[in-house]
Amino acid sequence: MWKEFKEFIAQGSVMDAAIGFVLGLAFKAIIDSVVNGLLLPVIGYLTAGVDFANLKVVLKAATDTTEEIAITYGQVIQAVISFLLIAFFLFLIVKGLNNMRKKREARMLAEAGTVEEEAAETELALLQEIRDLMKAEQESK
Repeated sequence: MWKEFKEFIAQGSVMDAAIGFVLGLAFKAIIDSVVNGLLLPVIGYLTAGVDFANLKVVLKAATDTTEEIAITYGQVIQAVISFLLIAFFLFLIVKGLNNMRKKREARMLAEAGTVEEEAAETELALLQEIRDLMKAEQESK
């Protein structure tokens, strides 16, 4: 079982997924920082000082012996904004990669077309030469 596990871990796809996961966590940290440090303060300023982190519905107020019970919907708003930003940035990255891929494919097709055109021209020239040789042979008979 240990040997199978080592083989599984050593596969390239597992390592690629692990690297992607770590990069995703780092990217999430950046987005959370942008949301919490830049975006939400601006939104709070525009909405007359509302701090989304503190938005909540108190179900039971805190007492000396119990903690407050509340639904903290402000944190949900922050998570939704983070999600939307991450999704948007990933969309831009995928769109950019797709554009690069399309340009590369177009370049490869153009290069292949040039090779095919050269081959067709060479083939045409050979066929014309064969035709001319056959005509010359028939005329000499």
